[in-house]
Amino acid sequence: MDTEQFWRDAERHVARYGASFVPRVITRTRGSYVYDEHDTAILDFTSGQMSAVLGHAHPDIVETVSTAVSTLDHLFSGMLSVPVVDLATRLAATLPESLSKVLLLSTGAESNEAAIKMAKLYTGRYEIVSFDRSWHGMTSGAASATFSAGRRGYGPPMPGNLALPTPNAYRSPFRRPDGSHDWQGELDYGFAMIDAQSAGSLAACVVEPVLSSGGIVELPPGYLRRLKTLCHERGMLLIVDEAQTGIGRTGTMYAFERDGVVPDLLTLSKTLGAGLPVAAVVTSEDIENTCHERGFLFFTTHVSDPLAAAVARTVLDVVERERLVERAAHLGTQLAERLTDLRDRFDQVGDVRGRGLLQGLELVTDKVTRTPADALGAEVTAACLERGLHMNIVQLPGMGGIFRIAPPLTVSETELHAGVDILEQSLKAVLSR
Repeated sequence: MDTEQFWRDAERHVARYGASFVPRVITRTRGSYVYDEHDTAILDFTSGQMSAVLGHAHPDIVETVSTAVSTLDHLFSGMLSVPVVDLATRLAATLPESLSKVLLLSTGAESNEAAIKMAKLYTGRYEIVSFDRSWHGMTSGAASATFSAGRRGYGPPMPGNLALPTPNAYRSPFRRPDGSHDWQGELDYGFAMIDAQSAGSLAACVVEPVLSSGGIVELPPGYLRRLKTLCHERGMLLIVDEAQTGIGRTGTMYAFERDGVVPDLLTLSKTLGAGLPVAAVVTSEDIENTCHERGFLFFTTHVSDPLAAAVARTVLDVVERERLVERAAHLGTQLAERLTDLRDRFDQVGDVRGRGLLQGLELVTDKVTRTPADALGAEVTAACLERGLHMNIVQLPGMGGIFRIAPPLTVSETELHAGVDILEQSLKAVLSR
């Protein structure tokens, strides 16, 4: 491969769509690794785009895709197939009884778009509440409910989108007398602001149980339950976006299970397809029936595609067979211990947070001021890549660089610890310069 020509062609012909491209040409993948043009193994601590929960090129997924492509891949959107009905049945069986109706789609933005439309149609209202560090997708409705990035320069977002303070225990100004995070006061304050801004048409609140692009901010225990109460007091629906937290990632099948709360609508994507484009909205019979009676329309090219259904069904099979939910909890404990040790030993590691195999490590200049350390984050990211570890860092205004650590659920203990070892080595190397 002519690497120089590759990058010249990329610069000339590939449109840029966000952060800079990783300076390696990726030629193949396997398990927990991606390989560059020199066949150098790079440990993937992002599971692709936080999606490949079964690692790369899992044999069951390879077999499923090969079979589906050769027999039953895509149909007219008004046709149903066995894989679609099987998946809907299987998926519903993993959820509380009220979540029984499944809409199969392709991407996370699409699933959130559909859920928001259903909430508006069901309630007859139009206002949508989401966190001020939220990320729910790039389509119009989902992007309008996204506050962490991408709001400027595109004209007005959808009307009626209101922001709720993200309960970041590390940086929130809401404190009890003992200095602990007063998330109850913060949530009550947030809803007082929502009530003041609302035009009287509150339809739904859409949240992630762990805000990933928002800096791996985990909702405090009890927060989701209180949030649902506040929503229902106002006649709003609660939409839980588990694009990154669903299908075992946090050590439970779904992150909302920890709080004993059942959302009105659940959206799934990334992890449901294990890296392939699969998404779903799951809701109650009442909401689905009412929306249908009122003419709900989401007739897309790839709705109810059998290929997507076959892949998702295989993902559920592998997660159950290989006990990956329990594995994520077990390895997540080890990961948390290693990251907490780094926090205790490095003044520049300000905070560690998250659950299971979705955890974050925030870099600061020092623990006293908690000043964001943007340059340090970029340097450590590059140093990790040099040593064979791909890391992703989120850098948002007012926050330090936060590493998003999300290896596949199939990662071995050896690979997990090797990755943290590289992170530690890279941090030491950068700080010693």
